[in-house]
Amino acid sequence: MPSDFAFKTINGLHQTLVRVSGGRIGGRLSKMPVLELTTTGRKSGNKRSVMLTSPIQEGSTIVVVASRGGDDKNPDWFLNLRANPDVEVAYQGGAKRAMRARVADAAERARLWPLVVADHANYAGYQSKTEREIPLVLLEPAG
Repeated sequence: MPSDFAFKTINGLHQTLVRVSGGRIGGRLSKMPVLELTTTGRKSGNKRSVMLTSPIQEGSTIVVVASRGGDDKNPDWFLNLRANPDVEVAYQGGAKRAMRARVADAAERARLWPLVVADHANYAGYQSKTEREIPLVLLEPAG
């Protein structure tokens, strides 16, 4: 598992590429659209941004996977949005928009997880590395 420093460095480079190119470079990864998710730090109260892929989009809802590469702990961004579900999302290099995050309930996850792993087997591999159930997060328009 890469260190937190490595994750943050790669994330920063990816953010820069997407912003500078308007999403033309780095706007897709592993055949999935990329988004920039901005959460509010649960301890600091500061804005924190991370680049994520979305294996599924349903209407105006964007689904992201809190996998952290199959690590045994949830990613910090996931902990942040659980503490404060009001987030901002810049989808494929577009403008940021206010959204609300929520963790998929058991029925939603049971329906969505097979769809996620059908096209993106890496997520099944991540799930097999950890005993925690990897959460799916639904990003929905605010308001």
